[in-house]
Amino acid sequence: MKRRQFIKRVVGTAAIASSKAFPAAKILGANDRVNVALIGCGGRGRLLARLMREVPNVEIAAVCDVYDAQAAAAKAWAGPRCRAYRDFRQLLEQKDVDAVLVATPDHWHAIPAVLACQAGKDVYVEKPLAHTIKEGRSILEAARRSNRIAQAGTQHRSSPHFREAARIVQSGQLGPVHFVRVWNYLNMYPDGIGQASDSEPPEGLDWDLYLGPAPYTAFNKNRFLVTYRWFWDYAGGMATDYGTHRFDSVHQVMGVDAPLSVTASGGRYGLKDGAETPDTLQITYEYPGFVLSYEASMLNGHGCGGRTPGKKYYLTRGPDDRPHGMAFYGTNGTLFADRVGFEVYPEPQAESGPGALSAPAGASEGYRMQRKEASGEDATDLHVRNFIECVRSRQKPVADVEIGHRAAIVAHLGNIAYRVGRKIRWDAVKEEIVGDAQASELLARQARKPWDLI
Repeated sequence: MKRRQFIKRVVGTAAIASSKAFPAAKILGANDRVNVALIGCGGRGRLLARLMREVPNVEIAAVCDVYDAQAAAAKAWAGPRCRAYRDFRQLLEQKDVDAVLVATPDHWHAIPAVLACQAGKDVYVEKPLAHTIKEGRSILEAARRSNRIAQAGTQHRSSPHFREAARIVQSGQLGPVHFVRVWNYLNMYPDGIGQASDSEPPEGLDWDLYLGPAPYTAFNKNRFLVTYRWFWDYAGGMATDYGTHRFDSVHQVMGVDAPLSVTASGGRYGLKDGAETPDTLQITYEYPGFVLSYEASMLNGHGCGGRTPGKKYYLTRGPDDRPHGMAFYGTNGTLFADRVGFEVYPEPQAESGPGALSAPAGASEGYRMQRKEASGEDATDLHVRNFIECVRSRQKPVADVEIGHRAAIVAHLGNIAYRVGRKIRWDAVKEEIVGDAQASELLARQARKPWDLI
């Protein structure tokens, strides 16, 4: 990068970050057009933007990506009035943009989200909310200070069948639930993402801007596009990429928002590639009154636990396959759930006879579990519609930024426990790891200048 360009970037960033005057929220009517800008034009970003554009009176007014080819592709389908940018700060200067969709790699979630709030834009941030717990807190505080609508991309919150699952569990129909399992399985054996040598970046890619707050390193194709998620500098592997959705659903169904302690074990055992995050991971979380067990494998894609009749999860291999899901084990029955539905299996001794369990306190008559099933769909379209509705109404979205922050914390704590190799204890009020200086260092990161803004 030329010195003049570098200085211009530093000055521009500092000017936005130091601004203390937050623009007042523009009041939009139910039929007013909402202009949305997309930052990060990969596959997920384009999907979300397409779904937003399907909402009446929503226009994709601008797109931004450090890779010109992706920005051009997004602009082409967004329409002739859409503007394309390489630097998100220029996009944030556009007064006609009402809301910003951040769908970058994880290490670039926080800075655009914070600066968008300061620039008077509402924000939808893909999961996990941020690359570190400290950055997640920064997004939350920026949204609150500037009175912005901020939605996390944990779309299970918009799923009717997860709301029904929460009702079943919290009404006591399952009986007391003291054990919850969550799992994510996929098979990348044996080559994983492969090995790649450093090389020159492709034409039209601003590699320095792509790295942003992450340490500088030479271009490597494995650190770019979808495979970035397996490197600590940019993401957190299975726990943040897949686990965050399930942790949020556990919080929703169980009515909790933070663990007390975390232990983890695993490693990169089977994949002989250039990635860093574990291919096998087991995390145990202690919550008040129950234990949550998380397991992830990149060496086997089967998963476990029943099947919603007539529904097929992506990557599923058979009628009994559930590669991603969760199970709530109550004394009266077990509820298996994933994004396409849930089933409830009664405990035999809970149904009838001498071994039947007594009614839980506060349960209504007829509480005993029956075999149940509910069909659902991936709720991404419902989720983006909820965001747009809240941009207009100024009501809190279903996955408000604080909810997304709490879910991301669970994933980050699991990774921290894995990386330090011991049990850690969590103070959710102070958002601090108790009595472990080494682990506490991983709550934040040292951002590369000039991106040490938050």
